[in-house]
Amino acid sequence: MRRYTPAVAAALALSVACSAADHATPAAQPAAAAATGGTPPGPAAGCLPGNEGFLRARLRGALDLDIDWPGDVIECTGGARPDGSGLRVTIAGPLQSDGRRVRFVFGIAGGREGIDARDRPTNVTVIFEGERRIFATQGDDKCTIDRLTQQRTGPLGGPERSWRVEARGFCLGPAATLKGDERLYVTSFDFAGRIDLRDEPTTP
Repeated sequence: MRRYTPAVAAALALSVACSAADHATPAAQPAAAAATGGTPPGPAAGCLPGNEGFLRARLRGALDLDIDWPGDVIECTGGARPDGSGLRVTIAGPLQSDGRRVRFVFGIAGGREGIDARDRPTNVTVIFEGERRIFATQGDDKCTIDRLTQQRTGPLGGPERSWRVEARGFCLGPAATLKGDERLYVTSFDFAGRIDLRDEPTTP
């Protein structure tokens, strides 16, 4: 049985769930969306106040794409990586009429809440929703965020915290499909997204 890294396994589950949501009936779409922790397909839900989010990326290899998404067409989410080893930012582009959408997942190794950083190893996954295509670096050794800044947004008190995360980076190694038969180079990327964190309640 083939084993995947946690990031790739999560991306695969997300892709399958999103593909199901794309082709589900309106009544079934909310359930499919709940499986991904997102919202049903529809207009972009936004990213940061004032549409300040964005994603710019240059892709070469299996596909040649130059992406320039402003804040009013993207969705973004984020938080801690599942294994607690850093931060994760997800940015999805506009949803097309045929159900297709491109989603980027940046796993920032060693990233810590509220702390600016440089030269952070980063795992990058690119999901083509509606096509069941996933490209993933499957490790933190192929891409680097050379500048990471964070700015607190929203209420300053309480157990829930949100941060505006801005980063710039590049990849020297490829992201490959799960079968390894195609390669995609994210030669540069620049984004502003968000992370949302919540303190776990303490047990008396």
